[in-house]
Amino acid sequence: MAEKIKPYKNSNASKKAQVTEMFDTISNEYDGLNRVISFGIDVKWRQKVVDIVSQKKPDNILDIATGTGDLAINLKATKAKEIIGLDISQGMLEVGRKKIASKQLEDTISMVVGDSENLPFENDTFDAITVAFGVRNFENLEKGLAEILRVLKPDGTFVILETSVPTNPIYRFGYNIYSKFVLPTIGKLFSKDKIAYNYLSESASVFPYGEALNNILRKIGFIKVEDRPQTMGVATIYIASKA
Repeated sequence: MAEKIKPYKNSNASKKAQVTEMFDTISNEYDGLNRVISFGIDVKWRQKVVDIVSQKKPDNILDIATGTGDLAINLKATKAKEIIGLDISQGMLEVGRKKIASKQLEDTISMVVGDSENLPFENDTFDAITVAFGVRNFENLEKGLAEILRVLKPDGTFVILETSVPTNPIYRFGYNIYSKFVLPTIGKLFSKDKIAYNYLSESASVFPYGEALNNILRKIGFIKVEDRPQTMGVATIYIASKA
């Protein structure tokens, strides 16, 4: 089970409420800082997710924790007729809606406020579901994954893109230095929320990855589970399906 790390340690609010507040606060700066922090490599990772989903030739896709909609917009390349981006942060969604409008994609992509642990959709609704850098923000990981399994169609594709820790000792040492010192420093210098990037770093360091997350997915009921480490293991793509 993932250790429950919250953004604001002095707050009694739930993790869900704190994550919502945090992303509302940093929504306008998130895209720019994200490119800096990841050196732009996250763009390539998202493209790999799109390539995986495209193989399914989906009619409809749900992108959970869509944030400002980067992955939802990229998923347009799958030629899906309907793409729904769902997020708990209204601030992030507002930024995403502006991006979608500027690209004239409103007919295909819609952005809705929603809770990943209580999805407002019927059973067996979506051909494909994606989550990019969002599962570690779930209040209850297993509940959120069970909801995803519920609304995924049988033989549908579920793809997670999430940070992970390199297994190679040399790469892991560099990753730890960057995540514990460099990333929080960038956040303190350029972010409105000085705590947010400490949380993003800390939550990534304790979140289950590789076979540990594979086993959680299998426990929930997903099948054909596999993981594909990216860029020396600093991120991992997980692929699963539903019987």
